[in-house]
Amino acid sequence: MRFSTRLCSGAFGGIVLFLGASGAVAQTAAKNNSDALTTTTGQFIVDRPTLISLGFEWKIQGDANRNAKVDLEYRKKGETTWRKGLPLLRLFHEKLGDAPAGLYGTYATDQAKGPAPNAFAGSIFNLEPDTTYEARFTLSDPDGVKGEKIHMATARTRREPQPATGGKTYHVYPVDYKGPKQEPAFTGLMNAYNMGASASDHVDTYPGRVQPGDVILMHAGLYKDCKEPYGGCWRGQGTTFDNTYYLTQSGTAEKPIVIKAAGDGEVIFDGNGNAVLFDVSAANYNYFEGITFRNTDTAFLVGRKNIIGASGLTIKHCRFENIGRGVHGSWSGSKDEYIADNTFIGRRNPEVLLSWVAPDLFGKLPGYPEKINGPEGSEYAVKIYGQGHVVAYNRIIAFHDGIDIDTYGDPDGAPNFIEDRFPASMDIYGNDLNNLGDNCFETDGGGRNIRLFRNRCFNSAQPALSAQPSVGGPIYMFQNLIYNNPTGALKLTSSSSGVLLYNNTIVGEAHEWGAFSNLHFRNNLILGQGAGPEWAPRPYVAAPELFSFDTYTSYSDSDYNGFRPNPGAAVSFIWTSPDKGTLVDYTANRKKQQFKTLDEYSKATGQDAHSVLIDYDTFVKASMPDRKDVSHVYKSEDFDFRLKPGSKAIDAGDVIPNITDGFTGKAPDLGVYESGVEIPHYGPRP
Repeated sequence: MRFSTRLCSGAFGGIVLFLGASGAVAQTAAKNNSDALTTTTGQFIVDRPTLISLGFEWKIQGDANRNAKVDLEYRKKGETTWRKGLPLLRLFHEKLGDAPAGLYGTYATDQAKGPAPNAFAGSIFNLEPDTTYEARFTLSDPDGVKGEKIHMATARTRREPQPATGGKTYHVYPVDYKGPKQEPAFTGLMNAYNMGASASDHVDTYPGRVQPGDVILMHAGLYKDCKEPYGGCWRGQGTTFDNTYYLTQSGTAEKPIVIKAAGDGEVIFDGNGNAVLFDVSAANYNYFEGITFRNTDTAFLVGRKNIIGASGLTIKHCRFENIGRGVHGSWSGSKDEYIADNTFIGRRNPEVLLSWVAPDLFGKLPGYPEKINGPEGSEYAVKIYGQGHVVAYNRIIAFHDGIDIDTYGDPDGAPNFIEDRFPASMDIYGNDLNNLGDNCFETDGGGRNIRLFRNRCFNSAQPALSAQPSVGGPIYMFQNLIYNNPTGALKLTSSSSGVLLYNNTIVGEAHEWGAFSNLHFRNNLILGQGAGPEWAPRPYVAAPELFSFDTYTSYSDSDYNGFRPNPGAAVSFIWTSPDKGTLVDYTANRKKQQFKTLDEYSKATGQDAHSVLIDYDTFVKASMPDRKDVSHVYKSEDFDFRLKPGSKAIDAGDVIPNITDGFTGKAPDLGVYESGVEIPHYGPRP
């Protein structure tokens, strides 16, 4: 088995050369100062857990030559055998570099240090819910360690939110229901949620009725109000002129307030074209299951930046249709949302892939309209911010974006940093996305231990995976299947930092959109899609280079990948980096190198020395997108991205602990699917 010593820990031999705003090299000071080279351990942070992941950060001082590392082992509490985890990622004051100052305020303009601390950070994946784990962190440094060398941590994963037992049950019926009712029975949700409801000036006079652990069962029918005051067409829903349900009662993690379909038919909340259907920004631990939400600009408002927000919102097995936004949360104090097994259908045309960029091409490409307006009525399905959130197994179709982290700017409290407001520890996995006008996933604004894995994204007019920027990292992107991105598959820009891409299968060029720091590629399959025809120039269709990146940090690296360059391309690989021996360079002195072949690129840069060339015939059933019809929407069921026997991608990967565990051959396979291992489930589970 092989395992790269450079993987994740970012070890680098020699003395640090750190270039600041002036470009001056601080080599001599570091060489003559042993304290700068020695690692001194500091605060250890255990992030909020999710259902199947745990995250950590270990702050340090010193290690100016960046050659320390932290190995990770873990086990269930009570077991005797330790399992190897992925080494923690070394963070080294990486800055936002060319990010606009207005985007990230003090983070972007602070030249003394970047948003990334001097620290190690990382995650454990693929754990069991509601289970206690022990983790052992071993720090080593050839220059010496002052303080704790081995740290032990114990943490418990969360359980999936469920209704509690022992609470009261209330039955809600639509206004036109005529049959027998189960008691206690109410007409309209707000009559049950509060002590009463009204459509007049007295709507706010009723105190809350439901308490932690209570269950409201919604019986089949249509729940739709009108926009007339004083009950002129009141239908018993208890909303006012804006038709918004304002929920202000809070449950607890163990006893949420449950609003659930009763099981006697479809339950539909129709917003009648309103702005917000459910405002839960002042209500913690409210739980929704089995309900359809439609005809509204924002189905759930969870929080607003610097104002207020909710924690513990659960939305399971629901359907969203004809909406502008599904779930909108932009408050840094939000915690522990669980959004899983839902279907989100946007307002865009599901049969045509439309991009919002390059307006000069509208009406000129096959199937393209004369004009397109921004997100075309549907902005995104889910936007989250805060800590501990899980967005899993959802199906998302016909939006501008799919699942986003809010591009927040400085977290609340910056520059007087507040740890529990920092965007950290979020899981996005098992989701199935199709036909996005912009990006399938935006980790823009994500901070530490953001985990994006085992998702499927077909047809995004702009890059499927976006970090614009990431704030320090690590941002994990692994085992994602990406197909048909006319502008290329990756958008790592605004000086993203700490992004790790492992075992992804990507049909689409991997291009720079701006320089980045501390980026690492392993075990990916990246296939060119015939980019760059004369009739469709950038930015709508990617340039023909397959793999092109600009990095501020010489410790960014790439290896054990499989590439399919575009035939006939004069340049296929571009690597721009500081000289070896210079760890960081935020000036314009980086060396840009261009190559036609993988062999030339590997020999000149030292990158991708173990990578291989592949083509579409490496898969059981796959073909290149038709670049002459960029509006075409491909169906995932028409493809099979398992590796064919004899493929050069089989056994060609590097061992990545906790990610390639259970590989079936001599070494892990490249790409998203390991030979002989069951394909993961995408979209809502039964």
